[in-house]
Amino acid sequence: MSRPPGALPPQPSPAAAAGALRRVARFLAGALPLCRAHAVEFYTRGLWERLVAPPPAAVLQALAAAGPLALRRPLAEASGAAAAPWDDDTFSNVFCENSKQLIDVNLFALAAKCYSLSNLGVCTPLEDVLEALRGDSQGTAGIKTDEFMNNKKSHEVQVMSELVDKIANYCGIKQVVDIGSGKGYLSSFLSMQYNLKVYGIDSSNTNTNGAHERNRKLKKHWRAYQSRARANVESQGLEKAKNRPVQREINSKAINEKLLNKTSSLQHQDQVAIQDSVPSCGFTEIAASETSKQTEVDLMARTQSDESKLSEEVLAILNALPADAVEVFSSSQCNCRELCEEEKMQRKMASLKAKASKSSESNLYFPLTSCITAETELSDIITDLEDCMLVGLHTCGNLAANTLRIFTAKPEIKAVCSVGCCYHLLSEQFENEEDCPEEVWGFPMCQYLKDKGWCCGRNARMSACLALERVAVGQMLPTESLFYRAVLQVIIEEIYGVTKSDRHVGKTFSKSSSFIDYVRKSLKKLELDDSKLPDSCIMDYYEKYKHRMNELEAFNMLKVVLAPCIEVLILLDRLCYLKEQDNIAWSGLVKLFDPVKSPRCYAVIALKKQSCC
Repeated sequence: MSRPPGALPPQPSPAAAAGALRRVARFLAGALPLCRAHAVEFYTRGLWERLVAPPPAAVLQALAAAGPLALRRPLAEASGAAAAPWDDDTFSNVFCENSKQLIDVNLFALAAKCYSLSNLGVCTPLEDVLEALRGDSQGTAGIKTDEFMNNKKSHEVQVMSELVDKIANYCGIKQVVDIGSGKGYLSSFLSMQYNLKVYGIDSSNTNTNGAHERNRKLKKHWRAYQSRARANVESQGLEKAKNRPVQREINSKAINEKLLNKTSSLQHQDQVAIQDSVPSCGFTEIAASETSKQTEVDLMARTQSDESKLSEEVLAILNALPADAVEVFSSSQCNCRELCEEEKMQRKMASLKAKASKSSESNLYFPLTSCITAETELSDIITDLEDCMLVGLHTCGNLAANTLRIFTAKPEIKAVCSVGCCYHLLSEQFENEEDCPEEVWGFPMCQYLKDKGWCCGRNARMSACLALERVAVGQMLPTESLFYRAVLQVIIEEIYGVTKSDRHVGKTFSKSSSFIDYVRKSLKKLELDDSKLPDSCIMDYYEKYKHRMNELEAFNMLKVVLAPCIEVLILLDRLCYLKEQDNIAWSGLVKLFDPVKSPRCYAVIALKKQSCC
């Protein structure tokens, strides 16, 4: 059913969003020990024996056969209980109530699939949002972002910028504030492609300076792109103008010859009278002129579809260009009747130029440096702040939460579109609450999880960053590097007696030629003396644990399967926070990106009341 103009797509009700959050939280409560486990401690803490009852081979087989890794299968095709209606009680026996061990892997995999965003029924399709916001905006053509961005960033910027432009147009605003703008790709594109006035704010001065330089290069690229497009337009127009007079000349010549043949006998019979009354060529030229007009009409009729197609192609290019890229063709050297189509094109181009010039001042991008918190006053940073919308493409940690808080608190901010990332950098109120009792926390945001004192823990939030879809299409987990690190931890604790350290191994694995080389380089990074550890001792540890590598592989696959559920909890927390506010007209979760290209693919979108009516 089509919606009336201006109607937003259906949104999940506050009750529906809260209900989905409660169901996911209930399932994750039993899975928290697994979520919070760290692969570094896998052998030193005996995590497999403590947390998983089935053998690793059975776990891997069950996950491959029935779990969310079978992404191409709809939920109804899964076996067993999956085909039947399910409720929360269906999954009450996934974990042992006493030992807290995982005991039913098939049910675990099914639960993880059921509690994904795609199956909870709380997401709004991107197509529905774009259709509702379409308004009178015209699609722009042909800007190839992959010429100056990598494939991932190009995909993200193209999809998100189209949505942001439609939201801004729907709300009648021309100013956008990009929070955590980083290198400025989204900001630059919004400014150049959609003529929006964009302020990009990032806490890193290095990023801001880099954004300035990158924007300069992008403008240079943009001018080159415009020059190519303009050259194509001009060459097409001039070629048409050149060809039409030639064709008319041929047609007129043929007509003249025909008319001369028909009148030759008349001229012979009354030559003197004709010569006395009109010049001998007069009749021929007049008749040829009239007939040529009719022939021209026929010719124009035959080429009408080609002209229309050319106009559409030209306008598609022109719509993508700002005012200074538009040039009006000169007709001073051509007959005005012969260039009537060119004149029409000139008028269209002049109209586009006039329209674009009105917004030329808004085609700006300003990179700024500032640290954004929940209490930030944007008007202190942006002196000409007006009605605007906030956007954030992969805003890290608390920044995504703070973006939503600023949106709800400031009346001049009419809309928000935020895609978060780096969940491990979120601060949690109930994790280390004694450290900063007055801090505004990144999680939880909604009242329900606050009342429950819910805490994920850093390791669980780190797991939420794992990319299930990439694993599902064949991108393997770094099992060997994780195995090296887990065995190294055994060596560190048993040989050196160190259980905690402020130093990190980093990316030593990729720079190592063997396990022995890895251990020695790592010990040096940790400032531990490797001279007392012979190669034979290092290899003894390797041989002791290598047959248990499949345990580590299966354990990490369990965490990958759980990853979307943890992300769902964080995203639903943010959505429920928005549902609790009185000034929000519409809010929802929208899947923007291909999760294989961009795993953090969900946007939190909201529009204020009485701003878009």
